[in-house]
Amino acid sequence: MAAPHITSDQRALDFDRTHIYHPYTSFGDPLPVYPVIKAEGTRIHLADGRVVVDGMSSWWAAIFGYNHPRLNRVLNEQAQRFSHVMFGGFTHQPAIDLAARLLGITPTTLQQVFFCDSGSVAVEVAMKMALQYFIAQDQSQRSRFIALRGGYHGDTFQAMSVCDPVTGMHHLFSKTLTHQIFAPRPACPLHAPFDASSCQPLIKIFEERGHEVAALILEPIVQGAGGMYFYHPEYLRRARELCDAYGVLLIADEIATGFGRTGKMLACDHASVSPDILCLGKALTGGMMSLAATLCSQHVTDTIASGPAGGTFMHGPTFMANPLACAVANESLAMLAELDLEGQINAIAGQLERELTPLWTHSAVREVRVFGAIGVVEMKELVDVAAAQKLFVEHGAWIRPFGRLVYLMPPFTIAPDELSVLTSAIGAWLDKG
Repeated sequence: MAAPHITSDQRALDFDRTHIYHPYTSFGDPLPVYPVIKAEGTRIHLADGRVVVDGMSSWWAAIFGYNHPRLNRVLNEQAQRFSHVMFGGFTHQPAIDLAARLLGITPTTLQQVFFCDSGSVAVEVAMKMALQYFIAQDQSQRSRFIALRGGYHGDTFQAMSVCDPVTGMHHLFSKTLTHQIFAPRPACPLHAPFDASSCQPLIKIFEERGHEVAALILEPIVQGAGGMYFYHPEYLRRARELCDAYGVLLIADEIATGFGRTGKMLACDHASVSPDILCLGKALTGGMMSLAATLCSQHVTDTIASGPAGGTFMHGPTFMANPLACAVANESLAMLAELDLEGQINAIAGQLERELTPLWTHSAVREVRVFGAIGVVEMKELVDVAAAQKLFVEHGAWIRPFGRLVYLMPPFTIAPDELSVLTSAIGAWLDKG
């Protein structure tokens, strides 16, 4: 029996409200949703005729905007050949090409690629790699992870365990999650002189508990959903040195920052640091569909291969290396290579600085900070998301605040006048009080 097609706009919204989960939205008191009928370039067209400039890149993924003809073309071409085959026992050119591209833009120490379904799964795979690495060395006591306060790594169970236990939105599951080891958020802001004492809490943790740790997992330089906090690259360099000194693996979660968001291909590049394991996702396909990857060093792979289970790494998603997603990711990375990435991101950063910094004078604003194509207005109090978003839409802007943060992560292709729509909408919201 065919499912009914809900045609009336209001009936559709009522059905949505009654039956469909949305991310981090209460069923008892759900946030409003805005029906979309089309998206093109950096603009999203709503069913009521309004058009909004996208300030979120659909949660930091759609770096080239929407309905891009090049991405559409390769998607359609691959669909005509085959949309999917299992990756167990098969391989295909889109996956081979994508692995080669990823190895070409990441540190040379990374030599293997594991394709995942999503960012959270990429983190799960990274953590499982770290555990199996030490199991293979008969060091199963190294079963804990060090994570940073203020960090966020995803919504699946191991990923939840290394998110900030207070701000990470997963405190409901605290009795179920593996108890990990948390270091304080780095007390060395990006744009301030580096203070070596900011590393002391992390050093102490390594001294006291390094023997039970498999890996340090962190978001390099930019902590994303945990608070949009930017810390000094030197902290990352010192963290790498500590991992080396104590035989601990370093996992870099670049799901939010990878592929140019900070002005370099990877945020790790700001510190010239190579992780042992690297997680990528979000912008990998230009926001067309879900795909992620976990890369690791030859040493990690060789060690796992020498261990139990016949050297087999114990993970294998059904849609691993989906050909449609791999083909689109290849084209997205080709487009990225054609950009003057640093110039493009610096231009966005400069405009964000000019147009957001004056908002710091508002009495309700705690801080304004900009790094690459990321602009953050941190408020002193929690934001009423429904009310704020309603006003933003009225001003032609799509901005999704969370907690005390009103932030922008626009597509890289955004025009200056479109970016001004976004910054002006934040100013108008502040003026309205």
